[in-house]
Amino acid sequence: MTLIAAIDQGTTSTRCMLFDEQAHPVASAQREHRQIHPQPGWVEHDANEIWRNTERVIREALERAGAVGRIAAVGITNQRETVVFWDRRTGEPLGNALVWQDTRTRELCDTLAAQCGDAWFRTRTGLPVTAYFSAPKIRWALQHSAELAAAARAGHARCGTMESWLVWKLTGGLHISDVTNASRTLLMNLDTLDWDDELLDLFGVPRSMLPRIVPNSLPGGYGQTLVRGPFARAVPICGLAGDQQAALVGQRCFAKGDAKNTYGTGCFLLVNAGQERPRSQHGLLVTAAYQLDGQLTYALEGSVAVAGALVQWLRDNLGLISESAEIEALAGAVPDNGGVHVVPAFSGLFAPHWDAAARGLIIGLTHQSDRRHIARAALEAVAFQVADVVNAVERDLGFAMELLRVDGGMVVNDLLMQLQADLLGKPVQRPDDVESTALGAALLAGMAAQVYGDTATLRGRRQAARSWTPRIDGAQRDQRRRAWNQAVTRAKGWLE
Repeated sequence: MTLIAAIDQGTTSTRCMLFDEQAHPVASAQREHRQIHPQPGWVEHDANEIWRNTERVIREALERAGAVGRIAAVGITNQRETVVFWDRRTGEPLGNALVWQDTRTRELCDTLAAQCGDAWFRTRTGLPVTAYFSAPKIRWALQHSAELAAAARAGHARCGTMESWLVWKLTGGLHISDVTNASRTLLMNLDTLDWDDELLDLFGVPRSMLPRIVPNSLPGGYGQTLVRGPFARAVPICGLAGDQQAALVGQRCFAKGDAKNTYGTGCFLLVNAGQERPRSQHGLLVTAAYQLDGQLTYALEGSVAVAGALVQWLRDNLGLISESAEIEALAGAVPDNGGVHVVPAFSGLFAPHWDAAARGLIIGLTHQSDRRHIARAALEAVAFQVADVVNAVERDLGFAMELLRVDGGMVVNDLLMQLQADLLGKPVQRPDDVESTALGAALLAGMAAQVYGDTATLRGRRQAARSWTPRIDGAQRDQRRRAWNQAVTRAKGWLE
């Protein structure tokens, strides 16, 4: 049996999944890594810890499936925007990775936005200038690490998003980045699909540090894994994509207007916008969806910073629950939120608001409020945020989406899915395999290895496991959205 290996390097853990010729999961292994917070708003990862975990989960998955020698190709997907620095001579990191959630560059981004104008950045990259993206993090690191700056001047420093780091380690020195990850750095020109010299100059990033940009799926592969590496043989790496674009592929969203939302640490809605570059007038990102057979497909994206992380916060910081899975029963113990709203703007608000000065709040408390109402309000906060982004997408596209396809760890929560359908006013559809991110990486690699056929074949095989339809009417939906919008307004602009 031929197998495809998918490495899914996420914000909180790294996983390897093996898929058979029908793209069904065969075996998997997963390990968490530390979240490092040197200061409030700073988030870092140990790149070596992530690499060690990657080696372990590959070996564990291969052992569980008895699959050594049967892997036809490898696909890699990763947390986007997180940037790693290393020395090309040693392959050792030059400091911790700076994570997409990190907000230390907020003031720098405000200065650049005032200096150049937000439209200047959007025209070149499809993105606003915010701390979310990689380029400000690279500039900060070069300014604050003497070791990195010296290595960069000598031409020895390399940097890249997580897939670049893993490819370098797996192959022993191949330095590449796929177009979807490159499109999230704020350094790639979305029209030329190459690093933009004006942006490199503005952020002070030497081109020599950066990887070569490649498509998302490549027959024959970009390079092969080391024989002495975790696969114990030379296996072609044939597919690369940022996690949200991989999930778009995993949900088979190959037609214009197809959309998916992934519920993980944050929420990420991507809609296939076709092969003509769209323009957003409603606070959305324009980004690369995937590049296959030499043709780039664009996506509109709405990013929600805090989703599953809110449940973890209720567990770890407030102690309202002892396990994340408990929130569904707790929230379901009351018929509504009792007037309570939670706005989880822990490090600002992402799409469609883009307010880095916003901060979180719990509002609407009365003597009757208890932890059940807070738990329900937390689930509703996730669904409200997604509904805000869906509405922005529909205004940009000029037509209403028929349904929302969902995946990610939170979609096992049936109450959340019903709340989402209610607040959207449209069906929500969950697939058999909710881990669409890893599946997407496998499909990209498997298409290149001629295991899975083409996009038309894959789209025809898409099946939903369960759907939810709205249970409230338009008047109720509008009333609940108005209350949510009032809460969001109060959270905005909190920082002076």
